[in-house]
Amino acid sequence: MPRAASPRSTPAEAHAAIEVLARLAALHAERRAQLAEGVGLSDPQWGVLEEIATEHFLPSLFAQKRESSAAAVSKLLRQLLDRGLVTSQAGESDGRQRRYSLTPAGRELMASLRAAREAAVRDVWLSLPAETVRAFSSSGLAIAARLEDYARSVRGKD
Repeated sequence: MPRAASPRSTPAEAHAAIEVLARLAALHAERRAQLAEGVGLSDPQWGVLEEIATEHFLPSLFAQKRESSAAAVSKLLRQLLDRGLVTSQAGESDGRQRRYSLTPAGRELMASLRAAREAAVRDVWLSLPAETVRAFSSSGLAIAARLEDYARSVRGKD
């Protein structure tokens, strides 16, 4: 026997869900800032270190992805260089390009951040029933896809 389609959500339910999403986003940002501050970084500095750790870091692409200016990314890089967390060398094919990498101190700091983040994942997410996490992920992906589609359709009308 086919399942009956569930009724659409009400405006009140939709607004309640949006409030939950906003609360989750704020809590995630707050926790990320706490983790960064715990090792003496700002969240933007952590973001740069994470990207440098991938070994595919390009300051201009990072700035574009984060909707930041090249000057702001340069400032973050100078701060990390001054703290001895990253090194910089001229690119092999183009001396104007810089290649950034983590120093041993930078790798150690990233390991501390990862350990703290994994502890939070263990304590918060892994303590939930698997079905709850799967349902959250599935719903979140569906909502994200709908938001992306909607944003594209609205941009097309501008």
